[in-house]
Amino acid sequence: MKTTADTVLIDSWRAAWPEALAVWSKFTRLRDPNLCASRVEASKQGLSGSFAMIRLLDQSVVVDLPLVTELGLDDYALEVLAHEIGHHILAPGSASDQFRLLARMRRALPTLEQHAPMVANLYTDLFINDRLQRQANLRMADIYRKLEQGRTAQADAKDKASGGVWTLYMRIYENLWQLEKGELGGGEADERQDTDAWLGARLIRVYANDWMLAAGRFATLLLPYLVEDTDALSPSRYLLDTRDAARGCQTYGAQQIEDDEADGAIHPVHDKRISGLDGDESPAEPAARQGGGQLREPFELGDILKASGVDLSDHEIAIRYYRERALPHLVSFPSRPAPESQEPQMEGLEPWEIGDPLEDIDWLQSVMQSPRPVPGVTTVRRVYGREPARAMDAVPVDLDMYVDSSGSMPNPQAHTSFLTLAGAVIALSALRAGAKVQVTLWSGKNEVMQTPGFVRDEDMILGVLTEFFGGGTCFPIHCLRQTYAAKRERPVHILMISDDGITTMFDNDELGNSGWDISAKALAQGGAGGTMALNLERAWEGAAANKWLQKTYDDLKRARREQGWDIHAVERYEDLLDFARAFSRRHYV
Repeated sequence: MKTTADTVLIDSWRAAWPEALAVWSKFTRLRDPNLCASRVEASKQGLSGSFAMIRLLDQSVVVDLPLVTELGLDDYALEVLAHEIGHHILAPGSASDQFRLLARMRRALPTLEQHAPMVANLYTDLFINDRLQRQANLRMADIYRKLEQGRTAQADAKDKASGGVWTLYMRIYENLWQLEKGELGGGEADERQDTDAWLGARLIRVYANDWMLAAGRFATLLLPYLVEDTDALSPSRYLLDTRDAARGCQTYGAQQIEDDEADGAIHPVHDKRISGLDGDESPAEPAARQGGGQLREPFELGDILKASGVDLSDHEIAIRYYRERALPHLVSFPSRPAPESQEPQMEGLEPWEIGDPLEDIDWLQSVMQSPRPVPGVTTVRRVYGREPARAMDAVPVDLDMYVDSSGSMPNPQAHTSFLTLAGAVIALSALRAGAKVQVTLWSGKNEVMQTPGFVRDEDMILGVLTEFFGGGTCFPIHCLRQTYAAKRERPVHILMISDDGITTMFDNDELGNSGWDISAKALAQGGAGGTMALNLERAWEGAAANKWLQKTYDDLKRARREQGWDIHAVERYEDLLDFARAFSRRHYV
């Protein structure tokens, strides 16, 4: 096995690059390909298994030339490079479209979502290869013949038969390019596979200019074969050139559920544009619009990103998820009109003409221009204006936020937590206004996480907000005590986001101090008031309750009456988003 590529091969492939670009357009511009002369070099570039790959982050093409030689594809530089360019130009084209594509594929592959990256790769290859074979007259079919010859030569007798997925896939190409049945290999196709291959070929032609819309249809077509074929990935392992295409890319837009995403998960036979059968539903007019602006849950977003090659932990994905969801609800960046100065400022000179007031003439400047002033010709006058005075920046109110993370709250890394989302909206709005923010996440005794004081670091703040304890309920009184041991230099507003468990803040702390005294001191030292957003029934003040809940209500009434806490009852956690928007506008606009 050859482990390195010689310079002749590298030079020939590099020489084919301009022609490969021109196949798509004479205006196509991409950075030069990474032609790896060794397997080690290819591995450093992130390429393993396949003989080529793309990177959407930097619009790169990477080729493993030793593997190219092993597969007998040395003479197919133009075809391989043009194919990889097609992934950048046609499908998927961008990281956001890769996310959209995988979301549709996963929806159409229930219980087999792990195959979505492979199915998506095969799907986009069909559109690219069909265009290159028919319109650019490239030898794409020969590449599959070469791969089939190599696979058959290396396989044991019992392994020579291909699985159902690969057989169907090859039959789709044979239909597209009007080749003899079995010419590209893939095993013996039965009548069902022949019918599905015809439908697959029709799908590629019908949706050539709208490939995203038909993604779910293609996945649905392959679904029964994936169920039967436990080794569907094996024959196509060298062709997975988009497996990690989105690694390192930004993830914005991936959490939106599109209107036609769910409607696209239908079998092609039920699409009359493909099958030609009357009575089938047209994709141009979906029966129901399922998306409607809905957003994915954090775990769904995580699955899509990981399938795209994005290498982030669940916690890192949650940080991005809540930042993106919070952005539309943030206050605008502050802008303050600057008042004009009262003192006129000289702006320059302009000609003094006959008819202008005589006292406006600046005789010094006029004489400097001409020793013998000629009225209306060499005379000038000064022009005055007012310039903006320097606006005095108001000191923003810092935010000290305490968010409940007990067992009654959802895990923000798995499901949407409106406590976390509301906290993100308020904290990021405060940062926009120039404030500093301290976040404390709490649950049971000793289950506390806090930013290192009042900070202006978004990732640090969101990192605390998106963690989860899920334990008991015991407010960290010591955090409140330590924060306000002395009067702060800047005003601070204290915000509690919780439920009826917040009244544990009025218990005695570990030193025996009264929580009521600590709360009162915190409000006094903060100097900018305090707010509680609590999951309570709106009529909690007059509601009949059991003994324990009645004590909670009595404590809240006392806190409002004696200490001035502003208490907002939020019946549904979803309503916390409305509270967050209103709070942000009230304090940070």
